[in-house]
Amino acid sequence: MGTVGIAADPLHREHASGGHPERPARLDAILGQLERRGLRARLRELAPRDPEPPELLAVHTPGALERFDAVAAAGGGWLDPDTYVTPRSPAAARRAAGCVLAAIEAVLSGEVNSAFCAVRPPGHHATRDRSMGFCLLNNVAIAAAGALAAGVDRVAIVDWDVHHGNGTQQIFEADPRVLYASTHAAPFYPGTGFVDEAGPGDARGTNLNLPLPAGTGDAGFLACYEQAVLPALERFEPELVLVSCGWDAHARDPLAPLNVSTGGYTRIARLVRDAAARLCGGRLVVALEGGYDEHALAWCASALCELLLGDEPVADPRPTTAAPGPDVSPVIAAARQAAGLG
Repeated sequence: MGTVGIAADPLHREHASGGHPERPARLDAILGQLERRGLRARLRELAPRDPEPPELLAVHTPGALERFDAVAAAGGGWLDPDTYVTPRSPAAARRAAGCVLAAIEAVLSGEVNSAFCAVRPPGHHATRDRSMGFCLLNNVAIAAAGALAAGVDRVAIVDWDVHHGNGTQQIFEADPRVLYASTHAAPFYPGTGFVDEAGPGDARGTNLNLPLPAGTGDAGFLACYEQAVLPALERFEPELVLVSCGWDAHARDPLAPLNVSTGGYTRIARLVRDAAARLCGGRLVVALEGGYDEHALAWCASALCELLLGDEPVADPRPTTAAPGPDVSPVIAAARQAAGLG
């Protein structure tokens, strides 16, 4: 599978507010698991950096950046009921975006074949002009814009977070060079991601939304990828695949209702890894988004890294089971039709 990189930085821990589910312990669970399993030593550490101002402004308005910087400079506070800022949050957010940029650069240069970015705060809800939903900067969107600026013609973003990445979709919905495919719970925060949001004009079909009912579970989740996301990737023929990797669709997650197991997430990751291998020489960058149960985070992360390294993942020792979920075939059929997949 080639060399696999990891991008992480202690600075990510400095964005913290007591009692909030988006907390430093999330990264501790992931990185601790990779250490215990001997996986981190097999990954190439990628030197993090901060984005340059033009790299941020390719995605976000000056006002969006100034807003959370001002709150931080005033000692911290809340941008909305979900999204906090501390004096150290701007530095942590910039470093998170820079880690994903560094991973993109390493993949494009051939230093590594794929990479996992263990970063926070997450990013996919951040729009051009607003931080929201735990997210300050849109890490994956900044990286995708960086890849386009570096000469990549087609970038695919797969978002398997339980929430719709409204910010990522808004930023790229009219850009035919970017495919955005999302599986997410509905109705659920942030209230976007309907099947008919398929992109305007020349970009029609480059947004693929699969809003899923509560209790969907492994079978329905897998069907979405096999029957809609993979065909969209095959048609688009990306030169690079990015993943907005939220593990909050997990059955153990306290904030979400989709009931996906560690094994289910591993099967989806395998499908996307294999698609990247077929379509773009394995050029794949996975960046952490949500996920708020530490056991689920740890075991999903180790399974992902094992897949990237070419190993067979070790099974979660505390597997979850759920009753068969609802029929999601109408959602898949509607999404395929909206995206022009037949």
